[in-house]
Amino acid sequence: MGTSRTEILGFLLLSSVFLMLIFSFLPEEYFGKKSQSPYLPPSPSNPLGTNDIGEDVLKNLLIGSRASLTIGILSALVATGIGTLIGVISGFFGGRIDEFCRSLTDLFLVIPGLPMMIVLAAYLGPSYFNVILVIGLLWWPATARIVRARAVQIANSAFVEGLIAIGAGRGYIVIKHILPNVYGVALSRFVLTVPSAIILEAGLSFIGLGDPRNPSWGTALHFALTRGALLHGAWWTFIPPGLCIAITSLAFLLIGFGIEKRYRESVKSMERSL
Repeated sequence: MGTSRTEILGFLLLSSVFLMLIFSFLPEEYFGKKSQSPYLPPSPSNPLGTNDIGEDVLKNLLIGSRASLTIGILSALVATGIGTLIGVISGFFGGRIDEFCRSLTDLFLVIPGLPMMIVLAAYLGPSYFNVILVIGLLWWPATARIVRARAVQIANSAFVEGLIAIGAGRGYIVIKHILPNVYGVALSRFVLTVPSAIILEAGLSFIGLGDPRNPSWGTALHFALTRGALLHGAWWTFIPPGLCIAITSLAFLLIGFGIEKRYRESVKSMERSL
């Protein structure tokens, strides 16, 4: 099955983002001259100018890619892992277990996610781990519902009923047959959750709830707002991090949509062959 144009574009955009991540580990002298003058416009010595304390914006932008990408990916892993686990258990075992898991999922869906994240992040304190934990623990219900629907479909199929009839254990069926068949759904949900996690982290950092020891693109936007970059017309301090967030999110979305489309096509072709 060929690769779609959306996936190709997504991989190209994502490659440029990870190239930024690689460049962020270069020595200090590669990031232009250190200047004590604030809000210098872009120049050959400082390609993206300087911020309010004379730091090179390009250097901060590249360093910010570490926190934004790491938090986005790890938060998506936590959310996808929880959602997949609950969705498989709910869809395969059914009965009261299914009712409990569905009630738990509905409860988390009713809770307003962003306000709750702000409250938890403020209560737990600004920390790299806390941001990942807050996003991961509150962003799994959508994955759980989609995985559950697929798990119910597989659990009611003829080959699973046949396995149960010959005495196959439920643990064996889940590991050998259910999980491999929901892998495509979980993968697409993971890729589609990453941009949401990056944007949520940027939002938390923007209002001052990020980890100051690990500055991200959202932290750059926070300092640009609170230190008067808008008043000084220093567009180079807030437009580049905003573009990085937008381009990275778009890249993951395009790849996620492509994976989801190919998975649906494979499921339809498999159903037609049965």
